[in-house]
Amino acid sequence: MTAAEPLPIDARKQAAALAALELVEDGMQLGLGTGSTVEHLLGAIAALGLDVSGVPTSEATEAYCRELGIRLLHPSEVERLDLAIDGADELDRALTATKGGGGALLREKVVAAMAERFVAIATTDKLVDRLGDGFPLPIEVVPFAEAPVTRRLRDRGYEVRLRTAGEGPAVVTDNGNHLLDARMVGGIEDPAVEELWIGALPGVVECGLFVDLVDQALLADEQGRVLSLEPEPS
Repeated sequence: MTAAEPLPIDARKQAAALAALELVEDGMQLGLGTGSTVEHLLGAIAALGLDVSGVPTSEATEAYCRELGIRLLHPSEVERLDLAIDGADELDRALTATKGGGGALLREKVVAAMAERFVAIATTDKLVDRLGDGFPLPIEVVPFAEAPVTRRLRDRGYEVRLRTAGEGPAVVTDNGNHLLDARMVGGIEDPAVEELWIGALPGVVECGLFVDLVDQALLADEQGRVLSLEPEPS
């Protein structure tokens, strides 16, 4: 018997999104993530006509929700969200996540912290032993602090690049800031320590380490089977 052909990556993302859809109920106030995997979820919510509202984590998500007719909330309008669902660029076994590949890490972290439960949806190749080696850590900085923050990160052992639009200018976030992508060869030893250290650098707005925020991960494998993971002790 020959092994089944692996599904296209987009089909795997859709499988993870549809697994998360089972957690969504009428009347919920949601945190609505950013990225291609979440777009599958938003499309399914709209197709089913679910009576939900949500806080978007980016201008792109806000625009897509308006197109789909999903009611939007501002963070000032809600104290706690019932559920937040978002993608992840990397996850370790403790379900510490690296996020920010789409540039929305600040708003994503704000929304994740507002939620009673935060579920990450992705594909199984995002699960790694250590964060920060294969996928660089996104760090949002005010433009004025870009150079000094870069120097401090390099002194700590990171390989740092300013995120640009191809060969063009620096990418500007929805908040008017720049993004540094910082790779640690061999991975980040202690994400909790690193999150605090990076966050304390003057000029850093937020970093893409999500420590003790992800309650569950739904990860689709090459055949579209979805694995449900909860944090393992680090």
